[in-house]
Amino acid sequence: MSDNSVNWIANFIWGIADDVLRDLYVRGKYRDVVLPMTVLRRLDAVLEPTKQNVLDMKSTLDNAGITNQDQALRQAAGQAFYNTSQFTLRDLRSRASQQQLKADFEAYLDGFSPNVQEILDNFEFRNQIPRLSKADALGKLIEKFLDPSINLSPNPVLNGDGSVKHPGPDNHAMGTIFEELVRRFNEENNEEAGEHWTPRDAVKLMANLIFLPIADDIESGTYLLYDGACGTGGMLTVAEETLLQLSQEHGKQVATHLYGQEINAETYAIAKADFLLKGEGDAADNLVGGPEHSTLANDAFPAREFDFMLSNPPYGKSWKSDLERMGGKDGIKDPRFVIEHAGDPEYSLLTRSSDGQMLFLANMLSKMKRNTKLGSRIAEVHNGSSLFTGDAGQGESNIRRWIIENDWLEAIVALPLNMFYNTGIATYIWVLGNRKPEHRRGKVQLIDATQWYKPLRKNLGKKNCELSDEDIKKICDTFLAFEESEQSKIFPNAAFGYWKVTVERPLRLTVDLGEKSREVFRKSCGTGEEQLAGLIDKAAEKLGSGSHNDFNVFISALEAMASGFGVKLTAKRQKLVQNSLAQRDESAERVVSKVHRLGKTEADPLKGLFEATVNGKHVVVEYEPDSELRDTEQIPLMEEGGIESFIRREVLPHAADAWIDESSVKVGYEVSFTRYFYKPQPMRSLEEIRADILALEKETDGLLAEIIGKGNA
Repeated sequence: MSDNSVNWIANFIWGIADDVLRDLYVRGKYRDVVLPMTVLRRLDAVLEPTKQNVLDMKSTLDNAGITNQDQALRQAAGQAFYNTSQFTLRDLRSRASQQQLKADFEAYLDGFSPNVQEILDNFEFRNQIPRLSKADALGKLIEKFLDPSINLSPNPVLNGDGSVKHPGPDNHAMGTIFEELVRRFNEENNEEAGEHWTPRDAVKLMANLIFLPIADDIESGTYLLYDGACGTGGMLTVAEETLLQLSQEHGKQVATHLYGQEINAETYAIAKADFLLKGEGDAADNLVGGPEHSTLANDAFPAREFDFMLSNPPYGKSWKSDLERMGGKDGIKDPRFVIEHAGDPEYSLLTRSSDGQMLFLANMLSKMKRNTKLGSRIAEVHNGSSLFTGDAGQGESNIRRWIIENDWLEAIVALPLNMFYNTGIATYIWVLGNRKPEHRRGKVQLIDATQWYKPLRKNLGKKNCELSDEDIKKICDTFLAFEESEQSKIFPNAAFGYWKVTVERPLRLTVDLGEKSREVFRKSCGTGEEQLAGLIDKAAEKLGSGSHNDFNVFISALEAMASGFGVKLTAKRQKLVQNSLAQRDESAERVVSKVHRLGKTEADPLKGLFEATVNGKHVVVEYEPDSELRDTEQIPLMEEGGIESFIRREVLPHAADAWIDESSVKVGYEVSFTRYFYKPQPMRSLEEIRADILALEKETDGLLAEIIGKGNA
């Protein structure tokens, strides 16, 4: 069927909405009726030739008491679906009353096979019937879809002389018609379209990025494709078309099986209906969806592995309800998100509950084939937050680390702004595979494609540009060339990693034993600590009531005095003294927290083990860290000499007694496109600035005098 015929049918169906539904529905709700009715009419037309076969088979099965009838009825229909009611849509055209029409139409719907029932349920189409019936619109709607001007049957309508009056759209053409209707309705509802509909130019680019690198290696056989947030199924169908075309060009015989999961009921219904309309009944059965089928909390394909995977997961969408269903952050044991990596048997990939987009990527990675020649290839769209959010040790960073340290990340492509219907934010395609070619191993390519686009003549929501075929080719050629250029940067994997290290400084305290400080101390002690308050007064008499800048010496003296008076200086009491009488002082001595015997413990100042003299003995001490002076450093994994070299060069010259907390060291990964592709704007010349100032002066010349003159008047 020609493109003109396809467009004509789509236009005709589009016009039905205005003709029948204009005063009954707002424009944004036309789709609730038109899409399911389009599906019904096509299925009805396909089933007409075998209608009697199905009714006969149904009667035979019922008489034999056979309850599991689905497969036999499919065979009788010659399709992946059937209808066992006594009616076709043509039978419903003449009814004496709306009440009778409503009852018969509902009986007609009830006769469809379970896979069609699921589509109708997710469209919530039965909810529309009372409204249509009450407005006397149901009959008109059926008449419009049976109009002899259009043919939705796969068989042609013939003239009296046997010539073709209306060609019959084959499955592919019907799928194209349906997709065109979906696209138009999505454009009508631009605010929500981007949630379920990825622009075809972006999908085409993604498909090319995963297939072109291995086009020469594709063998004849069966390949499994998967989308964990499949929306209306467009990514799967475009990917399938691309794979079949490439395999044909290379003389290979390829079969595909499509799998998808989608939480939005209507979008899932559209995808499943589209697959049925294209004659892909098995593929329709491999789509799972609806509100109870969240990919994160309820994986529909836990045992499956796939050859090729594409997805556009939701950005910035909370997955808190999924988290609760999965047992909470401490209770999740899902092997997709709690794995073994870097020696950690419970390495967590769990992201912030406010944004689960990277978990969709982790889900895909868990489904990679590991025992095939081609392995698996993945393309997924993300916003900028997936590049850098999450601190070292947190879920987002852990996912990036897991991916890069396994050498799965091939490239990230920065797309033009305003590529999607409902957002103008920066978006990126991640390209991954577990069979990197030799020349890519240990490296990641970043491609800046933000300036490669064609402006749209008319905005589609936020979308104001698209990738032309030339733009897609340019991006793919850059990816395949794997060379450095202004738009292509290549980095070793480790370039994106860093150590996050806590740097400590010693606490320095002076003790004030003045009368005023001791009065405050007595009040803070409260009842039950009179002995301690008295002991402090005695310490002031013996040591002097002034300021003492060595907290360690003061505590030792206080302990000796306490023992003499039968008072035990517990850790709690010592803390009370520190909090009430001591103050930070940069000139005071450092507070010792632990003392080790020299020889038994080696001094290592960088790790907080310092040589010192305590009570006349040479020892190794650890100092109490000062929380107010605590700092963190982010040290590149590629730092020559590692953490120690960085600390000696960047920290110790400014704080000689600083040390690192070894237990705090965590590895993180992030990708900064801005830093790698930063283009500094040239500074303006003095002549340009002077010219602007003079122009401004000329523009405002006399304004002040005019204002003052008016004021004087």
